[in-house]
Amino acid sequence: MTSAKKTTTRRKTAARKPMPAACPDCEGKGEVAETVQVGGRKKRATDDRQAALCTTCWGSGEAATD
Repeated sequence: MTSAKKTTTRRKTAARKPMPAACPDCEGKGEVAETVQVGGRKKRATDDRQAALCTTCWGSGEAATD
């Protein structure tokens, strides 16, 4: 007894969403380096750097869409 041959259909793949553009200020990282300031009143800048949240993209790394 031979079984009936099943017809096969192609699977449809979903279209890929385009990658969002990277933020121009942080290059898509979401963080920028800020200079560390020390002192009470005069706030002297030092050679040290610390990571800070990118205020353009708010840490998402994606460019703002208008």
